[in-house]
Amino acid sequence: MTDPRALARASRDRGDWLRLRSFVVLRWIAIVGQIVAITIAVRGFGMQIDLGLCYLAVGAAIAANLVAMFAYPESKRLTESEAMLSQLFDVAQIALLLYLTGGLDNPFALLIIVPVTISAAALDLRSTILLGGVAAALLTLLAFSHVPLVLANGVEMRLPGLYQFGFWLAILITMAFLAAYVHRITEDMHSMADALAATQMALAREQKLTDLGGVVAAAAHELGTPLATIKLVSSELLEDGALDAEQRSDALLIRQQAERCRDILLSMGRAGKHDPMMRAAPLAAVLREVAEPHAGRGRVLHFEIGPSAGAEPRQPAIRRLPEVIHGLRNLVQNAVDFAEANVWIGAEWSEASVTIRIVDDGPGFPPDLLGRIGDPYMRRRPSWRGASRRPEYEGMGLGLFIAKTLLERSGARLTFANASDPFLNGAERPERCGAVVEVVWPRDALDAPDAAMQGGLGENRPILA
Repeated sequence: MTDPRALARASRDRGDWLRLRSFVVLRWIAIVGQIVAITIAVRGFGMQIDLGLCYLAVGAAIAANLVAMFAYPESKRLTESEAMLSQLFDVAQIALLLYLTGGLDNPFALLIIVPVTISAAALDLRSTILLGGVAAALLTLLAFSHVPLVLANGVEMRLPGLYQFGFWLAILITMAFLAAYVHRITEDMHSMADALAATQMALAREQKLTDLGGVVAAAAHELGTPLATIKLVSSELLEDGALDAEQRSDALLIRQQAERCRDILLSMGRAGKHDPMMRAAPLAAVLREVAEPHAGRGRVLHFEIGPSAGAEPRQPAIRRLPEVIHGLRNLVQNAVDFAEANVWIGAEWSEASVTIRIVDDGPGFPPDLLGRIGDPYMRRRPSWRGASRRPEYEGMGLGLFIAKTLLERSGARLTFANASDPFLNGAERPERCGAVVEVVWPRDALDAPDAAMQGGLGENRPILA
């Protein structure tokens, strides 16, 4: 199964996803804007600005872009530290331009937010906090030290102290809000993308296992006749009195190896690759197949299978969908992991629906996360009682997310709850006191066609590569 911790580490290490070309293009846009703003301020409004120093600051950005374009290939991807240093350069360059053009009296001071916002979208939280701290410090220095803006008539343009303080505070608040908002949204998007990738991998794995079962069954069915022939011929040779001791030993070895091949194939596969049980099975058989990997893990699995009130007693045959098998297996695994001693796997059906309910006698779901069960990469509070039961489990919720996604893809509706108050003491807790997961399908989403459970195996067909 996909390791949730490996996926979480991959989710955090996204620095090398960033293309240098993207930063170069953004910086060119900023450079063009800076040149246009300086030109309009001098030519259009006659402001007295030190053009030499301003163009020197802009030239530093141009030089940085030219070095990036010619020293590195277009496919260059930046590490986390390289991307952070690039944005730190942009903050310093903008601050230098603001220092030369009025500081906080310049309405373009708001642009110092841009590199911090880009960092929040592209880099991790630590880099964003560092960049935001530097930007805030430079902005504060600009409030006290800068070259004043002088109009064409020699009048110095300066905001009143209260307005300047308000502008400074507004920029800091806006920068913090935008960084936090963008970082949170980006993290959610990346977490969901990682979890969906894990879901696809889990489904592909289950499908491969299903296909492998069919191939093994086909091999057992196809090789049954030649192995029987080999065994028959070797037995007849052993009955031939004309063989010497060495020949009899060889014939005996052939028969033993043929029997060994037969036993191996019988242990690996079912009788025939077109066995209907490969495509559909009774509900109880599917549930026992789902729970089989966890039957020997020290917990007692109780199966309670029967019709709803007024439903026909005949057990429905359902399709063996890989997403259903893997999703239910994840739910059973979660119940077994946290159960004290027992897990109850119940199923009931009616004319309209099929319901599966999995209950354990463990601590239950953490109450503070109950409304978020099924979201990927949830963080668990260390005080939760289940933490000592699975110290290696990081509480990211990826397994439940995979199960929820796969089962909902098959048409199911999932409900997560606790069977009792998880804060009751041992004497007050009922037998079924842990987590409850209920999965409900419409009958037509699971029901196998009648033909799938009828008829013989039929003729074998070639397996296409």
